[in-house]
Amino acid sequence: MTQSGLVIDRERPAIEAASVASPRQVEVGERDARNALRRQIGKLERESSAIVANGFPHISPADVPELPGDLAAGPCLLTLAELERMRDRLACNTQDLHRLAAERVEHERRARELLDGMKLEPGRYKFVRLPVRDLGQGGCGVWEVRPRLGLIGMLAGWWHVKLSSGCPLPKGPRTVRGPGFLSD
Repeated sequence: MTQSGLVIDRERPAIEAASVASPRQVEVGERDARNALRRQIGKLERESSAIVANGFPHISPADVPELPGDLAAGPCLLTLAELERMRDRLACNTQDLHRLAAERVEHERRARELLDGMKLEPGRYKFVRLPVRDLGQGGCGVWEVRPRLGLIGMLAGWWHVKLSSGCPLPKGPRTVRGPGFLSD
């Protein structure tokens, strides 16, 4: 200690020299950072794929934005900054897909509530049609509130919920088969 009250630290240069990273340490640190970013990117891609696969056809692969042209051009070694941008972009896309999936779940919940109401009180929902795909089911069927016995049922207030038989038959030219079909 000096007379002015300052402390002389003789070990300070040795500590500073030890804190400077060697090129080998920087290389190992960058490799670890790249590996961590690649793991995060892989996890986000798997999560996005699972959301699209589980929500198909209501959430389609077209809902996932593509990578910019410079990153999708071909194989190359990305810098740390480019890997971070890719990870951030994938994180945003995954959040958007989660939002779309949540909106779809809410849509199906409201459709199920509507169907339950239609079944309980068909008279309140006259001529309402609800496609089964709104309920998250496949096919072409439609739930519909209709009068029971046509015009008489409509006038009498007799309503019921009916599920259509499914997809309509294709319309197109019909081939006529019969005795005159085969010619010599």
